[in-house]
Amino acid sequence: MRIRIVDAFADRPFTGNPAGVLLLDTFADDAWMQAVAREVNHAETAFAHPLPTGGEADWALRWFTPAAEVDMCGHATLATAHVLHATGAARGPVRFATRSGVLTAEPRGDGSVTLDFPTAPLTEEAVPDGLADVLGASPLSVHDTGTVLGDMLVELADERTVRALEPDLTALAARFERGVIATARAERAGADHDFVSRCFFPRVGIDEDPVTGSAHTALAPFWSRRLGRADLTGLQASARSGLVRVGLRGARTLLTGRAVTVIEGELTAP
Repeated sequence: MRIRIVDAFADRPFTGNPAGVLLLDTFADDAWMQAVAREVNHAETAFAHPLPTGGEADWALRWFTPAAEVDMCGHATLATAHVLHATGAARGPVRFATRSGVLTAEPRGDGSVTLDFPTAPLTEEAVPDGLADVLGASPLSVHDTGTVLGDMLVELADERTVRALEPDLTALAARFERGVIATARAERAGADHDFVSRCFFPRVGIDEDPVTGSAHTALAPFWSRRLGRADLTGLQASARSGLVRVGLRGARTLLTGRAVTVIEGELTAP
């Protein structure tokens, strides 16, 4: 079967977030899919198969990190939609049946794809004891992202602080059950982005995720309230970096980006 490595939220190879994509006739055994994800060893590997016509979704989709299956993944959904359209397996909007409900991916005329995801609810909470020490920076605020994500959104003083973070990932995994989405406002007005973020999920085998589409379902409402606009652009300031255009639409958040296939090969493991 064909396996592809796609850089998502990227307009050129070796940037954005790489994801493995396999199109199957039906889902394989969970242990086999987890083993493939470990072998691919990217933040996520996506497995998809077509569904009968006439239903609420067109394709079934699941995502695995090297360590575990996850409930939601933006960049691997974008990568899967890119592969479906590039190979001619789908045309127009694609509806995916997932553990997070039906998610839609719609191709745009400029080559980008817009994902329609549930908006993460935000609840401000006290800064957990020890979080500042683990991150190496003092949070301005901390928000719970609810069951949609289950992570902590941590507001920091400025873009420089976010870029300079060197968290103690071992301590983060040991002391906190949730991942951390660290964010701050863009350093200068007129930049190509409105806010920056970095994301750390060592508990599920991802020390730092290069570009996290799903995190922007929480970043969109957070920064929309502060900046007074529904349509914004986020820069995930990882080493690979990537831009995510967001559109807050109440209970749904639109995530728009590009993708590039960088590797295509044959998976021979039975």
